[in-house]
Amino acid sequence: MVLFFHLPAFPVFGQMPLTLEESISLALKNSLTISAAKHGAKGAQAQKREAMTGFGPKFSTTYGYTRINEEPSFHFPGNPPLIPEQTIVSGTVNNYNWTVEARQPLFTGGGILANYQAAKIGEDIAVVEETAVSLDVVQDVKTAYYDVLRAQRLEESMRQAVEMLKGHADVAQNFYRVGLIPKNDLLQAEVQLANGKQSLTRATNAVLLAKARFNMVLKREMSTEVVLVDILGYQPFSPSFDESLDVARKNRPELKISALQVQRAGKMVRVLQSEYFPVVSVSGSYSRYGDHPSVSGSDYREMESWQVMALASWNFWEWGKTKFRVDAGKARENQAVDQAGHLEDQVTLQIKNAYLMLKEAESQIAVSQKVIDQAEENFRISEARYRERVARSTEVLDAQSLLTRAQSDYANALADYQIQLARLHRAMGVME
Repeated sequence: MVLFFHLPAFPVFGQMPLTLEESISLALKNSLTISAAKHGAKGAQAQKREAMTGFGPKFSTTYGYTRINEEPSFHFPGNPPLIPEQTIVSGTVNNYNWTVEARQPLFTGGGILANYQAAKIGEDIAVVEETAVSLDVVQDVKTAYYDVLRAQRLEESMRQAVEMLKGHADVAQNFYRVGLIPKNDLLQAEVQLANGKQSLTRATNAVLLAKARFNMVLKREMSTEVVLVDILGYQPFSPSFDESLDVARKNRPELKISALQVQRAGKMVRVLQSEYFPVVSVSGSYSRYGDHPSVSGSDYREMESWQVMALASWNFWEWGKTKFRVDAGKARENQAVDQAGHLEDQVTLQIKNAYLMLKEAESQIAVSQKVIDQAEENFRISEARYRERVARSTEVLDAQSLLTRAQSDYANALADYQIQLARLHRAMGVME
């Protein structure tokens, strides 16, 4: 009986095989999409802090210099003969001014608070988006990892097939030499051996390509040696479809983002509605004047002054501008609500599709296992019959082809199952 097995991966030049967990860790560390998402989260955090500054007072300062063409003066007619008529100087040619002002908003119709809350929700969205990107990277790593294992299994299957074809060709050559078989049978064996070698070359190239894709996902050099721990096996997935859907509704980052976008749209409506109300604030200023850059006063004006003001402003008529902006904001909020409902339907469909594909791959594993057992027995019998000269060469070649196809189907079924499981985990919003 010909047994199909896969040799474990051994270190190449001292290199230890990578586990799936180590591969995921490297990909998460090197991923440019995750790096971009982290920058997005930092930007959202900065926007939240910017919105928080709206609660505090604003400070400003100005320093100015004004030069006029001549000293300010006015004509005094006097009161002759006691006070003669004269021109009185009232200022200087050089005028310097320095002012410090503080302004504190007291009431803005809730606009500052709503704007901060919207920015805070924006930060939460950015954090959840980073989680979604991480889940995508994990799925890509799993797919690339199992594709490499699949390609290696297929290559090993083809290598075993070539060995069997070579053994059969040697037997056919010996039979032909003693005149037990016609030359046509020998040619058939040699042609199948040549075809097997060509298939092995294609399988080897497929392994190299799968490893290159794996390195690309991990952001490594394409030529980096890839040695992986072979975990291509079958572990039953026990949760039901309804349980998987419940997990997705709780953990799927896209659903969380959608709900947060609805909340943020509502806060932005509140920001726009604040324009219906007056803005009340208090301000204070301190000023210094002078005819020298040191603003130390002059003969014609006091050196310093200060003032405190309470201000209220209200744009009570702009031809419906505020109303139209609020209507547009409410429309965007309703749009976000509808998109959230549509997204939930899409997630349900994704879970259903991934679950069915997983079950299909699972059933294929059981079928492939039985086919391998039958194909191995069929090849053993055919080879024995051929050696006893009660079977034709074509019978052995057909049995060998059936066995190779069964082994390949089994490797494909295992890889498909693991990849479909990774897709289901992504659809559920979990890593495992």
